[in-house]
Amino acid sequence: MYPRRGSGPTWPLVDGRRRPPADLVAMLAVLFVTFTLQFFAVTAALPAALRLTPAVWIRWQLWRLVSYPFAGFGIPDLWFLLELVILFFFAREVRARLGARRFWSICVGVGALAAAAACLVALAWPTLAHGGGVPFQLMQGQRLLMAVMFAAFGALAGDSVVYLFFVLPVRARYFPLAGVALAFVAYLASRDLPGLVGVVAAVGATWIWLRPDWRRRWRLKVERRITHARLRRLERRRGWRVLEGGKGGPSIH
Repeated sequence: MYPRRGSGPTWPLVDGRRRPPADLVAMLAVLFVTFTLQFFAVTAALPAALRLTPAVWIRWQLWRLVSYPFAGFGIPDLWFLLELVILFFFAREVRARLGARRFWSICVGVGALAAAAACLVALAWPTLAHGGGVPFQLMQGQRLLMAVMFAAFGALAGDSVVYLFFVLPVRARYFPLAGVALAFVAYLASRDLPGLVGVVAAVGATWIWLRPDWRRRWRLKVERRITHARLRRLERRRGWRVLEGGKGGPSIH
């Protein structure tokens, strides 16, 4: 994956010249180790104690609200390793842009917010808390972090174009939608509604966190469309002619 050169920021997702940050390597190592420990009876209790489960409100184990993104989750196959690779490339670029402090603030803060949203859904509909038998499976471990990194990358890279597999051009702003779409497809199989809500909440919170001007931009777009609609209505009713005025806006003749 690599960006289109020439316009806007460049986002080299494959760049062997840069040494990966130690804290990012540590995060991936923790994910891999906790993922591995779940398959041994002697150590399975450790990752289980970190994951997001109904124990948050049943036993008030509140640490799970911030620990679950860092407990690797899944079955032992190549897909888990691919998830870690994807997470590494996107997390490295987001961290390089934000710095370590903001990067970890988003990982922990958005993770806690997403967990709270998912728990509220599970409390409202208790039968949904164990979608497919595993609570909150769509947002456990690296899956939540991937959704956050997709959203952060889309918010920061803007209109930059990333070539997936060196062939498929995708604008960075569509990556948050891709994260939600992947979660929805997984929901169709798992029926884990709280987990899906958690992923959507994480994507939305990350976007708002990194794009605080989104409200003003949307308000201006709405106001512009309303103004154009009113002018067109006057044009039809009174025979006025509306001319596009460039930066100065439309004018009436």
